[in-house]
Amino acid sequence: MEETEKQTTPAPQKKGGDMKKRLLTGFVYVLILIAFFLLKIFVWTPYTTAAGEKVSLRIGNLCFDVLIGVFVGIGTWEMLRAFSAHLHRSQKIIVMTFALLVLAAYSISDFYFADILAIRLPDPGASSEDITQAVGRNYSLHISFVVFMTGIALLFALLVIHHEKVSLESTGYALLSYIYPSFFLLVLAVCNHLEKYSELAILFVFVICPFADSLALVFGKAFGKKLPAKMAPHVSPKKTLIGGFGGLVGGAIGAVVIFFMCYGLTKLDGMGLIAPLGWRLSLNALDIVFYIALGILTAAFSQFGDLVESAIKRKLGIKDMGKILPGHGGILDRIDSSLYAGLVVCLVMVGRIMIVG
Repeated sequence: MEETEKQTTPAPQKKGGDMKKRLLTGFVYVLILIAFFLLKIFVWTPYTTAAGEKVSLRIGNLCFDVLIGVFVGIGTWEMLRAFSAHLHRSQKIIVMTFALLVLAAYSISDFYFADILAIRLPDPGASSEDITQAVGRNYSLHISFVVFMTGIALLFALLVIHHEKVSLESTGYALLSYIYPSFFLLVLAVCNHLEKYSELAILFVFVICPFADSLALVFGKAFGKKLPAKMAPHVSPKKTLIGGFGGLVGGAIGAVVIFFMCYGLTKLDGMGLIAPLGWRLSLNALDIVFYIALGILTAAFSQFGDLVESAIKRKLGIKDMGKILPGHGGILDRIDSSLYAGLVVCLVMVGRIMIVG
């Protein structure tokens, strides 16, 4: 008796399924960012230091540090997972523990020195009498550096303790997992703790990056076939120079959006509804030019950060760093552009504080 086999064809997948997941995940991600940003600006209380100085205790900064800590924890776990075959268990424990400890050491110590003790730099234009009133030093970065180096020392110590199981190669992978992304995110925590412009810095990192990504995609799809020159063909073959230009345009547009968002924040500050900003913003051409220039610069660095992440994944031969975010991949796939963006934003904001106050 002749048997016939039934051939079954897989049901066609919905073309828009992945896009719906991506949009939904992106929407939830944005809501979480907004929620923590609102905690940052609204959670504060008046406080009188031991020296009798009245300051604003910015508890909301610690709330936003929690979000950065989540990024550090999941991002470091994704790196360790990617290099899992090359790492000893003890290396994974040290990397994860100290990646979180470095951030905690900075966040808590800076809150103590800058907020509780109110130690800060005098304004650049302050008189000699005002300058002499700046007593003490903020040791938060010193403490963070010592914690960081302790983690490095322990990783090297494993070469002795587990000499037969730990190699120089695995130590290199552990060091890479330790530094990326945790130290880049520590810079973001520095942005969060700036005495002035911290709200502005956070907005530049988390608003410019999606604007740059979106406009890069639009320009790439619209003009990529006519102008197919690649940005980094060996790292990310799909990214074109015209798409990169679109990202810069997106950075400029995002900067204008941030300008008016910050203008609204200064109005809330004037009403005493949010943590005192310590800075003002006026509707003048110079401020707008500064915002747009920083937006373009931030967009350029954000795109480079995306390329760095692509290079790591290409070296590892993987598509995504994780699966925690449906449609996006892992946390590192979502925040890769923010890592380098935070670097340039922090540098510019610290420079502005040092030069013009």
